[in-house]
Amino acid sequence: MSELTDARYPFTAVVGMDDLRLGLLLNAVSPAVGGVLVRGEKGTAKSTMVRALAGLLPSIATVAGCRFACDPLSPDAQCPDGPHAGADSAERPAFLVELPVGVSEDRVVGSLDLERALAEGVKAYEPGLLAKAHRGVLYIDEVNLLQDHLVDLLLDAAAMGRSYVEREGVSVRHAARFLLVGTMNPEEGELRPQLLDRFGLTVEIAATRDADERAEVVRRRLAYDADPAGFAASWAARERELAERIGAARELLPSVELSDLALRQITAVCAAFEVDGLRADIVMARTAVALAAWAGRTEVLEEDVRKAAQLALPHRRRRNPFDAPGLDQEQLDRTLAEHQEPGDEEPDGDGPDDGGPGGGGSPAPSEPDEPAATGSSEDAPAAPPQQRPGGTKASSPVAADRPYRTRLFKVDGTGRGAQGRRSPAETDAGHTVRARRPQGRLTRLHLSATLRAAAPHQVARGRAGRALVLRRDDLREQVRRGRESNLVLFVVDASGSMAARQRMTAVKGAVLSLLMDAYQRRDKIGMVTFRGSGAELALPPTSSVEVGAARLEQLPTGGRTPLEAGLLRAHEVLRVERLRDPDRRALLVVVTDGRATGARDALARSHRAAGLLAAQGVAAVVLDCESGPVRLGLARELAAHLNGDAVSLDELRADGVAALVRETRSTMTSGSMTRKAA
Repeated sequence: MSELTDARYPFTAVVGMDDLRLGLLLNAVSPAVGGVLVRGEKGTAKSTMVRALAGLLPSIATVAGCRFACDPLSPDAQCPDGPHAGADSAERPAFLVELPVGVSEDRVVGSLDLERALAEGVKAYEPGLLAKAHRGVLYIDEVNLLQDHLVDLLLDAAAMGRSYVEREGVSVRHAARFLLVGTMNPEEGELRPQLLDRFGLTVEIAATRDADERAEVVRRRLAYDADPAGFAASWAARERELAERIGAARELLPSVELSDLALRQITAVCAAFEVDGLRADIVMARTAVALAAWAGRTEVLEEDVRKAAQLALPHRRRRNPFDAPGLDQEQLDRTLAEHQEPGDEEPDGDGPDDGGPGGGGSPAPSEPDEPAATGSSEDAPAAPPQQRPGGTKASSPVAADRPYRTRLFKVDGTGRGAQGRRSPAETDAGHTVRARRPQGRLTRLHLSATLRAAAPHQVARGRAGRALVLRRDDLREQVRRGRESNLVLFVVDASGSMAARQRMTAVKGAVLSLLMDAYQRRDKIGMVTFRGSGAELALPPTSSVEVGAARLEQLPTGGRTPLEAGLLRAHEVLRVERLRDPDRRALLVVVTDGRATGARDALARSHRAAGLLAAQGVAAVVLDCESGPVRLGLARELAAHLNGDAVSLDELRADGVAALVRETRSTMTSGSMTRKAA
């Protein structure tokens, strides 16, 4: 829900969302918990609740005039505005600082105050958003879309509680301890594991399916839109009560005792779920203590440990990007039962979980044998043959081999696409390689090059004093070299020739491995499949590789091999994507044995379609799925018409023979030189 006025939507007016409400309140009670990541579908009031939290946070005391919110009782010795000995104090609300997805690095960490530097000759530092968020909340909407170099900055600040700025002759260090809150829609891509682990808690939310609750949500939202100030006033008393409870829990927090038994339960649960490192143990301990304080108790109980595990462990259980976050409730119950005090009775398990704060019951976990909404393919009977494109019967989908690390395929040349980890590009981040005259609006000033360009003309321009006399022609911008993300478009042969030799398990494993590689390199992915009499866009270009993995798992095989249709459909998809995102370059991955059937000249027509893609300069790799003692070499022939490279399933692995890798890279480089020469 978007904010229409300065009057925030009241926190207490949000309907439902119990786990999200609890996760945010626990962080308000104990910022040491480490923040919360809110995962859920769009339109579920994620942003509304986070913004509403700011109105409940207690005010903070700061050193008067300090831009870095130093605490008067313990000012930062390295504060750029210090020293603060004997300084006056002032009271202000804790800030909620929003970090936009498209924010620049300068805006995040701060930079040289260019106006003062050029006009007065003074080297001054202009604080960024990390300084403003100190002792407050740093909120990142769509955190999974944040650029990698900004994620690295946040990781450093979150780990050390301090921001280090070393740029443009400025060397500054200042405190940056904040409550990190992020929201994301998993369909748009996942977070890097390093950043995921920095969030203390995670909450999964979805819109309620109860008609009465949905009606109440709409009713309250319409009332707020009609009169924001009046609506907020009608909830002001409940907001004050909640703020007072937060303050009381904060005061009680130092008195809460974490017994040895509770601590052993925490560490046993973390060990049982095989989470990496010890951060989970620490977060669980802090969360359990905060839960006890929120409930008005000075002792951590088993119910606090249970709820802390449900909030702190799900996102730390993932082993690869295709694993859904979650926690096995039966395993949690067993582990807690094994570490009870002697004589304690094991919980019945039939009653509701009464471990919620303040004695309120938390939502009961889902029954383990309740069928999932999407169904399960492991225990279900084999599906009957399906009718697919062209009326051809398809065999049941087969499972994929386990994914593995693949070789790196990249697009030749230097691009200008979105920040990523695949192909060379000129990017907003990366290392500075040279300076040039601005091309359009100046966005990244190269200070030293600008000063060198202006220096020879100072006498002629009548410079007086310390300030430089600059002209527009003196300005130089940085050219930074990094890596970009690409659109990796898979064209997968799902015809009968792939299934007849029982190769689809290995082929799906290879594609799944390439999908994982695309996830790690922050690429967009798409998938075209062809079989029977045509081709279909099985997955429109998206940033969610999880959706791609799901579509791959459901892919059936059978019928003829309309290779030409698959290539032409890929050509159309890439044409549309170039219009939508001209800077994002594409990498075409064709998964086939090179056969083509359906028409008398099917193979020749397929080669002409491949030539059409090659003429557009599309970088291509053919994953050669041909097997058996007698091989026709059709996939490698197709690769030649695509002006790309052919790689067998055995050659795809990153741990192949080094000589083979060097040979393949040499082939790709020579292919690139041929294209450039043409």
